Amino acid sequence: MAFSLPDLPYPHQALEPHFDTRTMEIHHGKHHAAYTANLNAAIKDTELEYRSIEEILRSLDMSNMPLRNNGGGYYNHCLFWNVLSPHGGGEPKGAFMEAISRDFGSFDAFREKFSQAAMGRFGSGWAWLCVHKGGKLDICSTANQDNPLMPSTGCGGTPVLALDVWEHAYYLLYQNRRADFVNAFFNLINWDNAEKRYHENS
Repeated sequence: MAFSLPDLPYPHQALEPHFDTRTMEIHHGKHHAAYTANLNAAIKDTELEYRSIEEILRSLDMSNMPLRNNGGGYYNHCLFWNVLSPHGGGEPKGAFMEAISRDFGSFDAFREKFSQAAMGRFGSGWAWLCVHKGGKLDICSTANQDNPLMPSTGCGGTPVLALDVWEHAYYLLYQNRRADFVNAFFNLINWDNAEKRYHENS
């Protein structure tokens, strides 16, 4: 059973002016498509063909770089597209907001810590908001296409929010201004989707 490139849940131009159309076209149609094709090649004719991407990543042999890079790239981008929305931004509500305030002190403190994780990642990687069983939230960062589901990444729990800080995610519009890209992300966060993932995995 091969994995397929998911459609974006909105048109390529829908995230303007925060994320530009051309970057979205290349990021989804070229980068994510390549991870998908290479993931399928890495699992072809193995028992992994019949496992979910989450199962593959949780039991991953971290020395298997084709599977690590492309399985991570596939999963990470699938999540990323779905925590963005042209109608996003603002702040979360209800129990999810209460959990953020409990674990980080306030929404502003959460935003600052998450932004630091994104800005502090040297080179390519991701910033994550994760939930642990019991509902505790945590912020961490991984290099390249690693993610918290994988063994021994220094992150844990299940991702509910992700930010791609590879240069291909922002360079056409923001050049080297990663801080501006991170700030723009907060105008697009789909808090309803993130809250749903929080409740499903806490």
